[in-house]
Amino acid sequence: MTDFDLSIIIPAKDGAPYLSTLFRSLRQQGPVWDRTQLIFVNDGSSDETPELLDEFSTWFPHFEVLTNPEATGLANARNKGLASARGEHIIFLDGDDWLAPGHLSSMLAAAHRLGVDFIRCDHTTVEGTKRVRKLAPISVRDVPLDPKVGILPVYESTMVDYPFAWAGIFHRRVLEQGILHFPENFMTAEDRSWIWRLHLQAESFAVVDAPGILYRRGMAGSLSRVVDIRQLDFIRAFGQIFDLVAAEPDADRLWPKAIRNWLAILDHQINRFAASPASLRNQLRRGARTISAKIPPQYLREEFVLQKQGRQLNVSSYLNDAPSLMLEMVK
Repeated sequence: MTDFDLSIIIPAKDGAPYLSTLFRSLRQQGPVWDRTQLIFVNDGSSDETPELLDEFSTWFPHFEVLTNPEATGLANARNKGLASARGEHIIFLDGDDWLAPGHLSSMLAAAHRLGVDFIRCDHTTVEGTKRVRKLAPISVRDVPLDPKVGILPVYESTMVDYPFAWAGIFHRRVLEQGILHFPENFMTAEDRSWIWRLHLQAESFAVVDAPGILYRRGMAGSLSRVVDIRQLDFIRAFGQIFDLVAAEPDADRLWPKAIRNWLAILDHQINRFAASPASLRNQLRRGARTISAKIPPQYLREEFVLQKQGRQLNVSSYLNDAPSLMLEMVK
């Protein structure tokens, strides 16, 4: 028996400049608050976040603040919120984003109507005055589906390429089954293996037309704009993805998608780290080689030869079987 229809988990560090916009948007969500638990995880903020939370907490009947004295990262902060969630449904929201009026009511209505394990939705990016609707990459809408249909085809963008935790609503049963938690101690890339696990292990999902999440891009302090050791978490994330794929009965169908994603993101990260200190680039190379050893060699070779030559040249020395892969390039 749950205490609420909905639990909303909002982790943030030093979110003071954005909290007014966030909480004012929450007040425009319609008559949901009597049955909604609002959980804010203050992840080691050193700004005015605590004082603002004291002010905004009076706006909502079921408002809880969980405080980490020092920042633990988005993954751990979300997990801390999940441990306190008492709602039948769960939504994640980042502290620097906000919602269009009625978004929560729309998502709850979809959850009640469809009865699936989780629902994904579109979102709207905000960069300065520019707003762009970003579609969840599947055309079938408002219909219960097997989550595995969100993984393939290999060479198109699919739902595992759309890992945003805040773009959806999740039934409590996936939390109780142990597949909603994020990998511990990840500072970045925490949603990569998380979304694969959901699509591999949940029983049902759907996608709905609800672009009411306003997602800020180009933030100066965003970890996505920083190049340091925290960005290397993508390597561990793919190690977890490869373990998940290897455990599947139809792994042979799934490996090409996982490998293609790995090679694309590895290529991107190699370019990002190009101006970094040699010690950091060496960590990237060693980690990438170790993780790529989890891939069955025949699948890696098959996917490697399908990449553009520039990517092949860029990533080959970061893979564990570099000599044989280089031979494949000259065939």
